[in-house]
Amino acid sequence: MLWAALFAIMPVAGAAGVAARVGNVDGKPAADAVVLAVPETGVPAPAGKPSTEVVDQIGKEFTPYVKVIRVGSFVSFPNKDNVRHHVYSFSPAKTFELPLYKGTPATPVQFDKPGIVRIGCNIHDWMIGYIYVAETPYVGKTGKHGVVELEGMPPGRYRVRVWHPWMADAEQATESVIEVRDGGLTPVEWKLKLKPELAPRRAPLPGEAGYR
Repeated sequence: MLWAALFAIMPVAGAAGVAARVGNVDGKPAADAVVLAVPETGVPAPAGKPSTEVVDQIGKEFTPYVKVIRVGSFVSFPNKDNVRHHVYSFSPAKTFELPLYKGTPATPVQFDKPGIVRIGCNIHDWMIGYIYVAETPYVGKTGKHGVVELEGMPPGRYRVRVWHPWMADAEQATESVIEVRDGGLTPVEWKLKLKPELAPRRAPLPGEAGYR
C-alpha cells in the first residue's frame, strides 16, 4: 500500500519526464532497477562533459551494488578496506583489471561503450557489482520503494525500458513507446520476473576473521 501511495502522489506539474515504478510479479518493489528513456527518433541527446563517478569497496562489498553512468564517464574504485582487492570485468561493454591494491588507483577507468558491466574481485568471490553504461541522459535507478523519476525531458515519443541484475527476461523485452508531454510526468510501470540472486557465499580467507 505504501508503494502505491508514493507512486500516486508523484508530482504531475513542472518539467516533462517519466514517473516509473518497478516491482516483481508479486507486486513487491524492486530496488536497483535501471530505467531509461531514448528518443524514438534515435537522435542522441547532447553528451555533455564526461563525469567521474565512484564505486567504493567497503566491508568487502561494492557500493553501490548498481551504478548508473553515461557513456564516456570515468569511474574510480577506491578501496576503503584494510585488505587488498583486485577489481576486474570481462564484460563485452568494458574489459579491465585493477591489480591488487589498497587506497585509490591513480587513474579512473573510462567506460566508452553502452552496456552492462559486471565487476568482481579476484580475491573475494562474493564481491559482485554492476555498472550500467547508458546511451542517454534520461536514466535513473529505483530506490527501496521501486520508484524513480526521469525529468528534464523534451516532449516527444520515447522508447523506455528497464534492467535489473536479477531479471529473468531480456532487457529489450521490457521496451515500450510512450508519449512524454510538456508540464507533467508520464507514468510507466513494470512487473518483472526476478530470479534469486546467485552470488557466492561470503567466507573468510586463510588468516582472516570469519563473517556473520
